[in-house]
Amino acid sequence: MICVRACKRGAERGNMKGSFITFEGCEGVGKTTQVEKLRRYLMESGQDAIFLREPGGTVISEKIREMLLSKENDKMNGKCEALLYSAARAQLLGEIVAPALESGKIVICDRFTDSTFAYQGAARGLGVDFIDELNKLTCGDIVPDVTVFLDMRPEEAFKRKGGADKNDRLESQSIEFHRKVYDGYKEVAVRYPHRFVCIDASKDAEGVWQDVIALLRERTSVK
Repeated sequence: MICVRACKRGAERGNMKGSFITFEGCEGVGKTTQVEKLRRYLMESGQDAIFLREPGGTVISEKIREMLLSKENDKMNGKCEALLYSAARAQLLGEIVAPALESGKIVICDRFTDSTFAYQGAARGLGVDFIDELNKLTCGDIVPDVTVFLDMRPEEAFKRKGGADKNDRLESQSIEFHRKVYDGYKEVAVRYPHRFVCIDASKDAEGVWQDVIALLRERTSVK
């Protein structure tokens, strides 16, 4: 099982004034749906926010995303994978996330460092020390204020989704791989209780949304 050393709270990011919110979960749990609900809510209520995804969000990061998810790169090893994710993240942080937080914006990101712990640290077997050092090197003191983990086991998520996307190199991994991802996330939840919040994703989309927005109103600058 993967164990993660506790990190600084997002509120300790020096002079950064915005809220940094990340969404995590196994494939098919409904992250896209909940992030879109949040996008509409913030837009309709006039709250200034930026929505991003990992890997991606910049021209360079999107090119790295194509490389990471392409089935043509099925020989990519775990260490290469982790380094590429971190490269995309470094570009995103420097180009968009850090300036946005410094200006007081709300930043919402679909996946962040917890995905690296779950997918590469736990499922790929790279371990906590390598991933922890890599994340610290990449992110410095930029840590989410709140991470919303949509909690559903991979078997249930794939059943609801109608199966894995065979064109996605990671999503098409074995169910054993995705079970390790889930176990990695649950270990992260134990180690980061101040920011990593598990929300039952087995409810209908509206029920999950009510839990999500209640959490964000309580813990962040979302109104």
